[in-house]
Amino acid sequence: MRLQGKTAIITGGASGIGKATMQKFLEQGAKVVFTDINEEVGTETLEEMKKISDHVLFIKHNVQDENDWRQVVLKTKETFGTIDILFNNAGLYRSKPVTDYTVEEWNLVMGVNVTGVFLGMKHVIPYMRQQKNGSIINASSLAGLRGSANLALYGASKGAVRIMSKDMAIEAAKDQIRVNSIHPGLIQTSMGDAVAAGAHVTTDQLAQSVPIRRMGTPEDVANLVMFLASDESSYITGTEMVVDGGISAR
Repeated sequence: MRLQGKTAIITGGASGIGKATMQKFLEQGAKVVFTDINEEVGTETLEEMKKISDHVLFIKHNVQDENDWRQVVLKTKETFGTIDILFNNAGLYRSKPVTDYTVEEWNLVMGVNVTGVFLGMKHVIPYMRQQKNGSIINASSLAGLRGSANLALYGASKGAVRIMSKDMAIEAAKDQIRVNSIHPGLIQTSMGDAVAAGAHVTTDQLAQSVPIRRMGTPEDVANLVMFLASDESSYITGTEMVVDGGISAR
């Protein structure tokens, strides 16, 4: 039980990587509050997760909204007592030429992908400081490490998450709070489907571009998040952890 006695908040937890991570957390003894903007899917996922553990709670949550964050943190403390892990997983993907973006699209993607991460850390870190312990995992992307055509907006948002995580790792280290970013490659999620569609190929064809010759699964990413959330990674902070089947090794 690698997370026994720990409480986690997972944003964007109703599906994909967030859901896979939550399942692993619950199986390893954690108490989990997961949030999502989609209330219907979140409620369905809650019923599914209750088959694993009773220590799970769903809250509808817009990560761009500071008042929503205040309520999520307050409810987590009231229900489970501590906040030991924050997985800032919620995100939006967009891909098209930079000249085709509107300011509204820019603000939306930056709001979810960057402001959401900022607000999560802002409101969780004070509780972690009181405990002198905590692990924060921020979802970035390969797009936050390398350039790609048609990803100026998404890449900018994920690059911001990468460097913000490093900044916060230095700022919070004295309080024994660790902050790391993860950088998934091609993963079998709705976002992976969107990447394939944008490239006008099937997901099977897209998988052939990966050195390991398959797309990653949400569980592949969840295994990394589990490690970073656990005490096994107690000396790891301020790093970017890549899970991409070898793409970035080229």
